[in-house]
Amino acid sequence: MHERSLPASPNWYCSRSSDVNDSGLLGVGAKNVIFLIDVSASSCRVTGELVGHKDLVSGFSFCQHAGQSHVCVSSSGDGTVRFWDSDSKLLIREHAAHQTPVAAVHWSPVDKNLVVSGDEKGVVVCHWHNTGDTASFFPEPRTIFCLTCSPHTWSSVAVGYKDGMIVLIDVSRKGEVMHRLRGHEDEIHSLAWSPVASEEVLQSRPEDPEAAGGASAGDEKGCYLASGSKDQTMRIWSSAKGKSVMTLKLPYLKKRGSAVDPGVKERLWLHVHWPTGRPTQLMSSCFGGELVMWDLTRTGKQRWTLLGTSSEGQNHSRIVFNMSSVRLQDGRELLISTSMDREIKCWDLASLDCCWTLPTLGGFVYALTFSPVGAGCLALGVGDNMIRVWNTLTTQNQYDTRSFWQGVKSKVTALAWHPKKEGTLSFGTDDGKVGVFEVFANRPPQISSSYHKKTVYTLAWGPPVSFGAAGGKASHSLYSCAGEGVILQHDPSKLSGEASDIDKLIRDTNNIQHKLSPHTDLSWKPDGKVVAIGNEDGCVEVYAAPSLQQLCSIQQHHKIINTLRWHHDHDSPPELHCLLASGSSNATVYVHDLRAVIENPPESPVVLTEPYRRLCGHTSKITGMAWSPHHEARLVTVSYDGTAQVWDVLQEEPLSNYRGHVGYLLCVDWSPVDPDVIWTGGKDFTLHEWRVSKQEFTRPPKGKKMVDLREKMKANPKKKKNNKKAAGGAAPPQTNGEAVTGGEKAGAELSAEEDDEVGPASSPAPPSAPFEMQRKSFTAFKSKEKPDLNTLKKKKPRSMLPVSTAMDHRPKEELLQDCVTLASVRHGAAPPAGCVPGRGEHIHLGLFSDRPALCRMFQAEEEAHVEAGHFDSVVYLRLWSGDLEGALQLATEKGELSDHLLSVAPMAGFAAWSRTVEAFVKQLCLQEQYLKAASHLLSINKLYEAVDLLRSHKLYREAVALVKARLPADEPVLKELYTCWAATLEKDGHFSAAAKCHLAAGASFDAAKVIARKNDVPSLRAAAGLARVSGEAALARSLALRCAKDLAAARDWIGAQDVLSGHDGLLAHRLHLCVAELMGATLADRQAAPQPAARSHPWASLGGGGIQGRVRDVWETHFGVSRHSAGPHGAGALLQELESAESPAPTANVPLGQVQLHASLHLTRAALSSLLGADGPLVKELWRAVAWFREAGHFGVSAELCRLLFPDHDIGVCSEVLCLAGEEPEAAAAAASLQAFVHYHRLYERWWSDSTHVDGLEGAAAAKTRPHGELDPVASALLSERHAACQAAQRSVGEIQERLAAMVLKHSRAQAGQLHSGETPAPQEPPDRRGSADAERRPEEQETLLSLSTKMAEHQKRLGDLPEALKVYPHPDVVECCLVLLHLSKSSASVSESLQQKAKDLLSKYGAESSACRAARRFLT
Repeated sequence: MHERSLPASPNWYCSRSSDVNDSGLLGVGAKNVIFLIDVSASSCRVTGELVGHKDLVSGFSFCQHAGQSHVCVSSSGDGTVRFWDSDSKLLIREHAAHQTPVAAVHWSPVDKNLVVSGDEKGVVVCHWHNTGDTASFFPEPRTIFCLTCSPHTWSSVAVGYKDGMIVLIDVSRKGEVMHRLRGHEDEIHSLAWSPVASEEVLQSRPEDPEAAGGASAGDEKGCYLASGSKDQTMRIWSSAKGKSVMTLKLPYLKKRGSAVDPGVKERLWLHVHWPTGRPTQLMSSCFGGELVMWDLTRTGKQRWTLLGTSSEGQNHSRIVFNMSSVRLQDGRELLISTSMDREIKCWDLASLDCCWTLPTLGGFVYALTFSPVGAGCLALGVGDNMIRVWNTLTTQNQYDTRSFWQGVKSKVTALAWHPKKEGTLSFGTDDGKVGVFEVFANRPPQISSSYHKKTVYTLAWGPPVSFGAAGGKASHSLYSCAGEGVILQHDPSKLSGEASDIDKLIRDTNNIQHKLSPHTDLSWKPDGKVVAIGNEDGCVEVYAAPSLQQLCSIQQHHKIINTLRWHHDHDSPPELHCLLASGSSNATVYVHDLRAVIENPPESPVVLTEPYRRLCGHTSKITGMAWSPHHEARLVTVSYDGTAQVWDVLQEEPLSNYRGHVGYLLCVDWSPVDPDVIWTGGKDFTLHEWRVSKQEFTRPPKGKKMVDLREKMKANPKKKKNNKKAAGGAAPPQTNGEAVTGGEKAGAELSAEEDDEVGPASSPAPPSAPFEMQRKSFTAFKSKEKPDLNTLKKKKPRSMLPVSTAMDHRPKEELLQDCVTLASVRHGAAPPAGCVPGRGEHIHLGLFSDRPALCRMFQAEEEAHVEAGHFDSVVYLRLWSGDLEGALQLATEKGELSDHLLSVAPMAGFAAWSRTVEAFVKQLCLQEQYLKAASHLLSINKLYEAVDLLRSHKLYREAVALVKARLPADEPVLKELYTCWAATLEKDGHFSAAAKCHLAAGASFDAAKVIARKNDVPSLRAAAGLARVSGEAALARSLALRCAKDLAAARDWIGAQDVLSGHDGLLAHRLHLCVAELMGATLADRQAAPQPAARSHPWASLGGGGIQGRVRDVWETHFGVSRHSAGPHGAGALLQELESAESPAPTANVPLGQVQLHASLHLTRAALSSLLGADGPLVKELWRAVAWFREAGHFGVSAELCRLLFPDHDIGVCSEVLCLAGEEPEAAAAAASLQAFVHYHRLYERWWSDSTHVDGLEGAAAAKTRPHGELDPVASALLSERHAACQAAQRSVGEIQERLAAMVLKHSRAQAGQLHSGETPAPQEPPDRRGSADAERRPEEQETLLSLSTKMAEHQKRLGDLPEALKVYPHPDVVECCLVLLHLSKSSASVSESLQQKAKDLLSKYGAESSACRAARRFLT
């Protein structure tokens, strides 16, 4: 059919929409079509299409079995699964087992008859190709994203879901779930099985020691499964164990010379492909379109290799969606990839280089044109907002294209090359933009400052026309014609200037006073002397340059002109130079010879009504045409009938018809180098190159409408002839060589054929298609929506007097007798016997008799209208008869009141009018016309009722406007309205509008509270400011604190201080944020805690001194707080203000940022206590600050804070407080605990420093030379027997609670019958959590609930006897400290023997019941 072509872009966001078979045939799903592409290592060629789906193709797969590799399967959003023969390109079978869009499909590599598909609702269907049977399963109620059949076991299928779950199912067991693979946190994009049926390949380097250690040669044989997810990770799963064995995180590859795009990770699609024969190599996509090969046997950066690194520009520029590989007969292994950059690439897996690139198109091909200067340079304007320039003559790369997108930003609907300058290309877009690209220069386009209001349809280069300027213009101007009917002339050397509308010059030159018809196309004659302009009314006007003097008007077409083309003037006879071809929406091409008019210009414009040649055959509108540059008078046209037709114009004969496209065509051009080659593009997103000599057909196909017309002629051969113009005129057109016949009807039907568009027989364009090109006129399409007034009968209005009117349709004799009867009534002394005008059989005579007769006729007509239910007619009859009140009453009863009746109601008096208005208001309320009803209430001065009506129907805005316009400002109803409106707005989530209502009602407090409900930083800041301005100081401070906390959590310290600085009485909280900022900066400097990017004050980064000194200096310098401050700045007042701040108890799983805020609050209190000289509160607050980090699980940060607070382990303040133990026992306990934890961190520092040198001789020697008893002060503080007893009792209570919980759970399961033989028993505590004695005792002595409760009571009593301060301010684990001290004493003499013995005694007494009992045996035996 065609030589080369550019296919539509592959579909995005599909797990497997492309596949390749072993013979090198690639299938790609694009829109609702599958394109078949023959691939090799050197080139590719589009060989055909599989057409039939009604929605996007979501999946495609070949059968990879010998003898059946030409069979393939596809799935679609239309819910069907279709089997195809790729050789014949025909549909084999269609399955519609799914009720929802199908998301994925795969042909089993093991069973040649099995195909598995999955849909968005989670239904999995097995299709059997040989029998046509299907079986459905529903393994999980989740949305399926992808699935893949195992290459080793026919019944195993892996299914990936949107929520990150992967399920392995067995289709031979009705979809039974074998494993649920959990680990990914986001949607599964792709799944790939290992090509080897073994799990021994990766055992050498396991990521998961537990997973690696759990497998043995004798275990169940499995296979690895790779998965790619949106969470930026790939996982390798063991199908035998159902767990992850390896996790691969994508590397972020920053492209050279480009900035980091913050949203690139959000647009990730992670596709994985496991090539056949490469069990240790996995292919994957990456963030920016790169392809990565992973070596699963390596680690670190050596694990992955980037494809296409040998030269620039090989990789995709956007994310990759699909990959498939094939091994050709010559042994080369190729990888095919599709991407969002609309390119299909082929890779050599041996060299990892790109072999070739096939560009694809993501929109309608609106325009195509060859450069008149650069031979073979083809430009394409596409609906995907890009321009392609294709060098069609290159021999090395058949698809050598460049894409231009900068500055376009809309569909490219028109193109035109400069006739002289090489590489200068003008373009027009769907949004009215006109610009010029220099295709050989790497720079953005020049954009004209004059925009069209609608789509640009035509661009043309021509000589500048004169507007009376002095000159100095370029040799060529750029002309653009757009949908609003205007042609603008742009100066290409100064596109920033304003473009000129040539209508002004046409009107002035030709002295035209009337409005010009909107223009739809223009074409300059190649010599630049004449321009032809097509109009919306079907007229073609020809003007002479440069003054645009009109030469002639061609009035042949009756519909909008779509395209105009002049015959070329090179190598052709002079008599052909003035041929102008025109195409419009009536499917006929006319060619006019304008030689006489051009060579001998007339004094006044000539009107031409007969064409030189008429080309008939297309069955729908003409959209484009091109003259052959190699032949004389040979024309190619394209149409909405989906075909391209080559004509011999002089003979009026069709020569060749091309039908390779699916859908209507939009553009065409003849090859400038090959006389037999034509290029076409259209709605199907494709560009085709085809040869005239190889086409099977010579004429366009019959249109559907023509067939319908012929059938209608046969069915109604004697129907009256309505078209009087069909008798004369031109001969009827022909379709496929056969003249339309049919006697008298032929002319009429052919006229209809010309007047109305005929849709293509193959694929009619949908009227509401989002990408349909709205060609030319802004009014032409509107006219199609109007009914044909000649064919549709006008609907007659209902008669007001139907009974009497019906009497006029009786037989002629009766009508004549009526005249005699009426004469007798009018002139006789008495009416004839039985004749009462206006009643009975003589009702119609009431209209011609006296008034009583008319009243009787009205009465009879009213009865007929009531019986028919036409109450509005009854009302009008009563109005005509003068019974206004009766008319109003009837209309009220029947709900037929109208504005007209209301307008005449005052004629019946004020009371009747008021009643009518009230009734009309009720009627309008039933019709939900509340605003109109309220307005009518105002007309009878019922203002409050109108307000209540609006309020009851929640039209608060209109009610408020009405009250404020008509009532005093202090009206109570106004405040009620504001309050009700605010409640409704608040319920709907419109908080800012609700706040305005509260403010208008004088409720500033409520306004601030409503704004704060959004609970984000801008809302809280605004609410705090509103409360402060309104005088709500307490609320303002509360909201400011909430806002500052959110800002502090986001590390915006400057913003937090700014919020608090605007409110009085928040100095203490500003000091708290200052301490938090200083502490965070100090910890970040010491790399103790990672800190995200923050907005910090300059003083936060200033070093020098400990943290206490930095806090005092900053407080005094920037906040005016020191030891000598008094009043609101005094330490006592500030400390009292901070006492009310929220200070929760430390817990685990709190983010580090929140932990720092809570800890800094206690440090702030400690600093204020230090300024007051209160040592007791100082020590307690320091202990709480350190405890926050420790209890939240941040051990390292807690140790670093201790080093900051107590440099060189100087804990003098704690010693001073310990001396006052009798006066302040709680403070003494806190001091002892704080001192113990400082020593605890020092103890671990010593242990780590010794362990780092344990293998070196210098370290061992240094350890031996340390002073004897160096750690004795540390040991004395840590080896506390009271704390050891307390900790042992707490451990015992915890163990007993765990046993009781397990016993209760087991008992409840046994009672409910849930503990089956195959079910895992209730989890027991691990053996290392119990004491060794208990572990040995338990098999023989089973404890009961009573014995455990007794032990629990004993231990709780023992805990209750201990001092409360001992439990509130704990020490480090004494057993743990004993073990560390004894370990250190073996390598050095830093611990005295007496303390070593004390440690051993404590171990023997309290260590047996702890988890460290095994380690304690080394020192006790």
